Amino acid sequence: MNTEQLKKIAAEKATEEVRDGTVVGLGTGSTVYYALLKLGKMVRDGFSIIGIPTSDGTEKIAIEQGIPLSILAMHPTIELTIDGADEVDAHLNLIKGGGAALVREKIIANASKRILIVVDESKVSRVLGTSFALPVEIVRFGWEATQREVNKICGKSDLRGGIENPLVTDNGNYILDCHFDGIPEPEKIELQLNNIPGVVENGIFVNRADKVIIGTPTGIKYME
Repeated sequence: MNTEQLKKIAAEKATEEVRDGTVVGLGTGSTVYYALLKLGKMVRDGFSIIGIPTSDGTEKIAIEQGIPLSILAMHPTIELTIDGADEVDAHLNLIKGGGAALVREKIIANASKRILIVVDESKVSRVLGTSFALPVEIVRFGWEATQREVNKICGKSDLRGGIENPLVTDNGNYILDCHFDGIPEPEKIELQLNNIPGVVENGIFVNRADKVIIGTPTGIKYME
């Protein structure tokens, strides 16, 4: 199976844990896309859920699939969230934000009773920060000064999209992709980055995931 097929089997497996009549957090990314397609089919077949999307892109796909949507103000407790990750370590710590939705994803994660992470096997690492740069969302005002402070922690970061055409998140911010030679203490780095003025949030998710569903050529594997 190719990578897309591995993503698909992991995402569709996660939808089996969604219960009829519940509020579901809808993550962002290329793997979660397949979960949205499956949930849309379930809804069209009579299944009842309310989705809380983590990005404008996810909201658009969910609407196209006919998934009823709401907001956290109306549903402050989410029964289950299905989301992806860019890197997962052996302790279920995550790097997220490749889809530029890390702030909303972390807000939704904080409101969720359970979080399922769906990935293909290429996303699993022994130590975070060895195969994927860490996204850090920052405000646009004075971003160069913020980047200098961020670089004191990670050594080097890139403005996503470049100076000529920087990516702007759904929240109106920039993203720095920070390069580490591994993040053996993710909880410490998460706090250090978030203490920098101008940093909105970073893509380290510690003690958030309840289960990781991994698509592999030999079938589904789990980490929990």
